[in-house]
Amino acid sequence: MAPFGDAKLFFGIFFIVCCLTVTMAEVAVDCCLSVKNRELDKRLFVDYREQAKGCTIDATILVTRLGKQLCVPTKEEKWVQVVMKHVDHLKKICKKLNYKSKRCTGMKPE
Repeated sequence: MAPFGDAKLFFGIFFIVCCLTVTMAEVAVDCCLSVKNRELDKRLFVDYREQAKGCTIDATILVTRLGKQLCVPTKEEKWVQVVMKHVDHLKKICKKLNYKSKRCTGMKPE
């Protein structure tokens, strides 16, 4: 009886490991397919983030006050740096004002 019990335990653990491996391999990554390299008004944006490293193109994702996401070139572009600096400054101001100012519309509290 003991050999069958060991085999059942082995195959049970093997099955669980295989299922976890398949599940982890299917994690979707949200990637930009193209970027807009057109200078935009910095006041439109309330957040930004770098795109995941597993994507084919390097990009920065800017988030508008309405929650829309826009793919733009990496932060090496001068105008993207200006937008990022503005967003960081806006986050500091809004945090001090408890996100109650009109200029904080669309910002999510950190």
